[in-house]
Amino acid sequence: MKTTVSCCDGQHPHPPVGAAPDEEMLYDLADLFRLFGDSTRVRILYALIGSPLCVCDIAAQLDMTQSAISHQLRLLKQAKLIRSKREGKAALYSLADDHVRTILDQGMEHVAEEG
Repeated sequence: MKTTVSCCDGQHPHPPVGAAPDEEMLYDLADLFRLFGDSTRVRILYALIGSPLCVCDIAAQLDMTQSAISHQLRLLKQAKLIRSKREGKAALYSLADDHVRTILDQGMEHVAEEG
């Protein structure tokens, strides 16, 4: 059912507003996208697409300190974008699931669009 509202320059039909997720879910979604707003974190995620890596390998690949990488890994892990697995004394990091790869792929497709 369409309704008529007079908030615009003229009156015209407006579709009914769909039900939005609750505020907590919207906050969590915004927080997730905030993490993608940092190029270092995005570079780390791309580094992890190929295979699991330890902190020192990621740091070498991105030409950054292990401390800086560890800080970003902690944030990505808290957001469940990556996971870690112990192998001896080292922790190997990988993407948490295919959703993370899909987000990266679709984001890149969007920014690569012309026009």
